Amino acid sequence: MSKLLMPAGVVPAVGERELAHVVRQRVSARLAVYAGERESAGLPVEDETARRATVGLLLAEELGEQRRQALARGGPVIDAAVEERIAQAVRDELFGTGRLERLLADEAIENICVNGCDVVWIKDVAGSWRREAPVATSDEELVELVRTLASRTGGEERRFDRGMPRLNLQLPDGSRLFAVMAVTGRVSLTIRRHRFPAASMADLVRLGVCDERLAAFLRALVRARKNIVIGGGTNVGKTTVLRAFAHEIPPEERLVTIEDTFELGLDADPVAHPNVVAMQAREPNIEGQGGIDQAELVRWGLRMSPDRVIVGEIRGAEVIPMCNAMSQGNDGSLSTIHASTSRGVFTKLASYAAQAPERLTLEATNLMVASAVHFVVHLGWDLAGRRVIDSVREVIDADGTQIVSNEVYRPGPEGRAVPATPLRAETLNDLAVAGLDAREAACQWWGAL
Repeated sequence: MSKLLMPAGVVPAVGERELAHVVRQRVSARLAVYAGERESAGLPVEDETARRATVGLLLAEELGEQRRQALARGGPVIDAAVEERIAQAVRDELFGTGRLERLLADEAIENICVNGCDVVWIKDVAGSWRREAPVATSDEELVELVRTLASRTGGEERRFDRGMPRLNLQLPDGSRLFAVMAVTGRVSLTIRRHRFPAASMADLVRLGVCDERLAAFLRALVRARKNIVIGGGTNVGKTTVLRAFAHEIPPEERLVTIEDTFELGLDADPVAHPNVVAMQAREPNIEGQGGIDQAELVRWGLRMSPDRVIVGEIRGAEVIPMCNAMSQGNDGSLSTIHASTSRGVFTKLASYAAQAPERLTLEATNLMVASAVHFVVHLGWDLAGRRVIDSVREVIDADGTQIVSNEVYRPGPEGRAVPATPLRAETLNDLAVAGLDAREAACQWWGAL
């Protein structure tokens, strides 16, 4: 503390940072205790306005204590301008992303995994994992950071406590955060970065996800208003590919996007997509009321005169209204789904439909899917460990418990998509009208046989 007691009452830069660190730690610790007391008393988590007021009071008390300590030691009182800078630095950290900020600012980082405040792992764009410095001084402080981030995401209530031990939200930079507590040994959170918030087909080619020929084919699928489901495993780039597909949608079309947590961000580009309604599912409130799932949002979206409906990820009962949307005139709709193979997409769609309130049989589900989905595009990893499109299926029909499809692109020797079964003539004609060079396309398929 002696570094803080300089002549003329001015704190040097290093001393100012040290004092800001001390004050932040003390305020964070007291804030965590206060939040714990409120939870024990059965009171709701403070909203951002109340939290800011609480932090303001704690800051005033802690800075006052620092002044008293300085006077007790016979040193000069800290300059008011320095106090204000320190207070602002603490507020920025408490109401921003704190120590996560340095990681979020690094564009070479793709995933951030925190298994407790001091067990931090990051995955870079090359796919390598490495250990990083702690992001909080305690797990209690980490919980408080997550609550702070949750309070800044919008008007709806987002709890993070033992009664609601998981939290799913979008950070200001578009990254997706999922946090969990109580059901794990320590508080844990995972942040998935979106490095390409405005991807295009050209970006997919540049990144090696597909080649020029496949990109031209996919571009034609979107422009021909084919309904497409994008499948793949976790963290393989489904959202990026969906954004690239959406980039091919003409700006005069009206889009309705439906997501569990905002990620697509199509409404953020008024030039490419000036007419967008973006909807996000809502968690129930403290009383367990007011929850709205994606299935309900799809139904709402159909009443909003959309040209296309885009569901960020099919993960449950929304599969039925989504298929209904695709088959009742909203052609050109898009979605993603977790599946390990392109054929496995049909199995996942059927399993979700079976769990929906409608309880459709497998045969009925397959008829619904066959009438709604035109193409399945699947992503995987090539032999070099790069994200690639490895399979494309054209949906033909349903036959009882089976979906009949042609794999028009299949995984090649290196794991990348290569031409396989030729397209049906009527489909090729549709794509030719949408701008695909039909003669060149036909040659690549027949040449592959």
